[in-house]
Amino acid sequence: MAVPLLDLKAQYDSIREDLDAALMEVVESQWFVMGPNVEALEDEIAEYLGVPHAIGCASGTDALLLPMKAIDPCVVGTVPGTAASEGRGDERREVVLPAFTFFATAGAVWNAGFKPVFCDVDPVTFNVTPDTLDDVWTERTRAVVPVHLFGQMAPMAEINEMAAERDAIVFEDAAQAIGARQKIDGESVMAGAAAQVGAISFFPTKNLGGFGDGGMVTTHDDEIAERVRKLRVHGGRQMYHHEMVGTNSRLDALQAAVLRVKLGHLDDW
Repeated sequence: MAVPLLDLKAQYDSIREDLDAALMEVVESQWFVMGPNVEALEDEIAEYLGVPHAIGCASGTDALLLPMKAIDPCVVGTVPGTAASEGRGDERREVVLPAFTFFATAGAVWNAGFKPVFCDVDPVTFNVTPDTLDDVWTERTRAVVPVHLFGQMAPMAEINEMAAERDAIVFEDAAQAIGARQKIDGESVMAGAAAQVGAISFFPTKNLGGFGDGGMVTTHDDEIAERVRKLRVHGGRQMYHHEMVGTNSRLDALQAAVLRVKLGHLDDW
C-alpha cells in the first residue's frame, strides 16, 4: 500500500469546522491584508516560542531575507553612492551556511547583499557544528545560518558562543522546525528562539502550515524587529512615509486565521 509523505486533506478533515469558521470570519470582515488576525498570530507565536518579537511576512524565504537586510546599514539606511554607503563592499560580507540545505537559505544571503560561504555538515545529524563552521570561517565572516534540518536542531549553545566570541550574528533557519526544542544552559529553548534571529516558514508542508505561503521573523533584538517591520511594508511603519527601501512582504489575514487554528494543535501533532 502506498503511504503518502504528507496528507493535508486528512489534517484538514480533523479540524474542518474550526478552520472554515475562522476563514469565514475573515471573509465577512473583508480585512485581508495584515490587521487583527496577523497581529494576534504574531503575539501567539511570540508567546509560544518565548521571544519578544514575532513579525509576520510573506514567506519563509522572506523571513530569512528581511532580517539579513535589517543588519546592514548600507541596505536599509543610506543612499547608494553616498559616503555612508561605501561599506557595501567592506570586508565582513560573508555568511556561512550549510551546503546541505534548501536553496532559499543561500538565496536569501545573496539577495541581502552578502556572499554565501558553504560549510560541511555532521554526517549523523546533517546539521552544522562549530567544527564545520570553523573550517570555513574567516575575518570576513559577518554571520552564520544554522539550519535545523528535518526539524532536528543544530547545537545552538555552542554555535551562539562561537559567534559571540567572533562578533558575528546567528540567523536560525527554523523553517522546518517550529515545535522543536533543546536544552540550553539547563533551560528548554524552542527552535526560532535559540539565536538573535529566527526564520519560520508556514508553507503548507511544514509542521505548522497555512493554505499558501507565509513566514515569521522571530528575534530578541528590538532594533532588528523594528527594521523588519518597516522593510516588509516598503520601508515605513506609517503609510506613504518611507524611511528606507523595503518591499511588499505582508502576511495576509486568511493565512493568519488558518495558522491560529492550527497552532493550537501543533504540540499534539
